[in-house]
Amino acid sequence: MTTALPRITADQRRARLVHQQLLEGPTRVDTVHEVADALIGLHATDPATVFLTAAARIHTSTADAVDHALYQMTADGPVMERIRCMRRTMFVVPAHLAPAVRSATAQDPGRLRADARDKLSQALGWDERRYAAVEQDTLAAMAARGEASAAQLAADVPALREQLITFPGKSYESRQRVSSTVLGVLAAEGRIRRSRPAGSWTSAQFRWTPAQPLPAVPVPEARSTLARHYLAAFGPATVDDMKWWTGWSLRDTRKAIAATGALAVELDEGTGYLLPEDLESLEPLTPREQGAALLPSLDPTPMGWRHRHWYLDPAHTAALFDRNGNIGPTIWWNGRIIGAWAQHPDGHINHRLLADPGTAARTAVNVEISRLTTFLATTRITPCYRTPLERQLAQEKAY
Repeated sequence: MTTALPRITADQRRARLVHQQLLEGPTRVDTVHEVADALIGLHATDPATVFLTAAARIHTSTADAVDHALYQMTADGPVMERIRCMRRTMFVVPAHLAPAVRSATAQDPGRLRADARDKLSQALGWDERRYAAVEQDTLAAMAARGEASAAQLAADVPALREQLITFPGKSYESRQRVSSTVLGVLAAEGRIRRSRPAGSWTSAQFRWTPAQPLPAVPVPEARSTLARHYLAAFGPATVDDMKWWTGWSLRDTRKAIAATGALAVELDEGTGYLLPEDLESLEPLTPREQGAALLPSLDPTPMGWRHRHWYLDPAHTAALFDRNGNIGPTIWWNGRIIGAWAQHPDGHINHRLLADPGTAARTAVNVEISRLTTFLATTRITPCYRTPLERQLAQEKAY
């Protein structure tokens, strides 16, 4: 006899999304650390995304307060770690989760080092001794400065200024400094870490500082830990969702889900998984006061699932995403994407609703626009990855 799986509707998923992802006034928190804990990590490919992701979910904050939280140090080290992890993408994650996240998602550091040596050998004729000497000189220069940008290190270590051609013969062929390769390997091994940007909080030019490698966690344990946190933050979700988000193989994803003890449930997309303690907490979606949110490009919420039609009208995908699957700034109402926003060069926020959500939603969206305008103050932001509707809104004059 076959027992039917518990059914989780799209309305229930959206209600849970609002609570999990801190997307309305009553669910907002007080600190950046609470936001990072709730979302597992803050997507950090675009430096501004980290700040705007946090600001959207904190009751009251400023860029200076977010900056302080991101780079806060204790006697045990940083409170937040900026590491390359899920899908080889940069995230800012809570320090207590960082070892498991890195172990669960990291490539083989030995392989990365070997590939880097091979690349520099073929391009510049470097042997292993040459590579080791440049690396030691780089670490010594960084230690002497305390923290340094890639440009500053290249000024101290001339070898880092040498250039190699990447993707030779391709239409996207380019020249790259050796510093990118050497620093990339050291960062992957956890021997250095990114510190504050060299410019404002929107700058992509980061300084580097010496670091102690994160403790190693056995891979099966690390994957189980990350899978449990993912389901707590994004569940119910399908195997395909978790596989896409983590970058794991299908086999590894299924093993990690099984290790969490997650329960199978029925979703519109097929079988999904939810932690046992969360099954009883799902409630139908009901309109709530101040249930609007303005999220930045690459925010963890819209990038949390591969299958998105339960919170995004497929007809709006082309306007909101670029060709590589990167989402632009979005407007949310009760767990659903209802529009987009962009900052004009003069500072004002333009927005467009892609469907009529009603008077309450329009009022709440205007409140969030005012809140975001206050947070940005005189700062001007342009997403790293431009989407069609964001480009259009950024050029429109205010009326």
